[in-house]
Amino acid sequence: MTVVTESVEVAAQPERLATKSKFSLPALAWWTICICIAILFALPLLLSLVSSLRPPAVSQGSPELIPKQISFGNFHGLNKLGSGIGAYLRNSVLVACATVIGTVVLATLAGFGFAKFRFFGRRIAFLAIILMLMIPFQAIVTPLYVMLVKVKLSDSLIGLAAVYITYQLPFSIFVMRNAFSAVPDALQESAHMDGCSTWRGFTKIMLPLAMPGAITVALFAFFTAWNEFFAALIFLSNQGKYTLPIMLTLIQGQQYGQVDWGLLQAGVMVTMLPCIVIFITLQRYYVQGMLSGSVK
Repeated sequence: MTVVTESVEVAAQPERLATKSKFSLPALAWWTICICIAILFALPLLLSLVSSLRPPAVSQGSPELIPKQISFGNFHGLNKLGSGIGAYLRNSVLVACATVIGTVVLATLAGFGFAKFRFFGRRIAFLAIILMLMIPFQAIVTPLYVMLVKVKLSDSLIGLAAVYITYQLPFSIFVMRNAFSAVPDALQESAHMDGCSTWRGFTKIMLPLAMPGAITVALFAFFTAWNEFFAALIFLSNQGKYTLPIMLTLIQGQQYGQVDWGLLQAGVMVTMLPCIVIFITLQRYYVQGMLSGSVK
């Protein structure tokens, strides 16, 4: 009996080895490609970090992967630029937070209405919102500027946040509508049968289930408001109200067209770090939110 068992195991070994090699080679190729792509994306970030940590006197030289000397002089130099890095950072935080709050609130309510309520013109209204995604932002800059001037919100952070909210709403409503559509209607009907109001059912049942979509909307709104350059350049004229992307142009526009590369890379790192941290922290919700409503 033992001999038969051993012979069966010996006969099965080549098949196991073939199966193992069959699955290991594609996996090895997959990991090799992923590592190469990761290095391709990480190398510019590493060079930017190294350039920002080099002493200001030698930061104009050729880039190095390993700095010979580490200095935070470039980051200290940001305080001497215009109104100081603190003012520009505060402006960016205020605009980004206002944009995120306004976009999430409006898109969540609108998405819930389009997904769970039946009213006349619902499909036409949603189609009109989707068609707004095809309009270039540059085409509506002039009308938005005229409107902000009339309501006395030009050259203000609130007005800039309102512009960003307007720009983000079509895509955000589309995402939230799909997120709420993925939630079964039976849950809302059961809540109504138990005496739950529409608002309470929305806040206690529907919204928690659609939270990945809301986080996705918040991420897109934050990244847009934090990194957007064109609208901030057009709608802001007071240097004390500039955001971080506009601050980077101040570094490039120095006397005689000279660019302090160490100072510029320090500003890039300050601008980039919050986006990296937030995305790494919330990336799993981002994937779930983008897939919401894709499978019935």
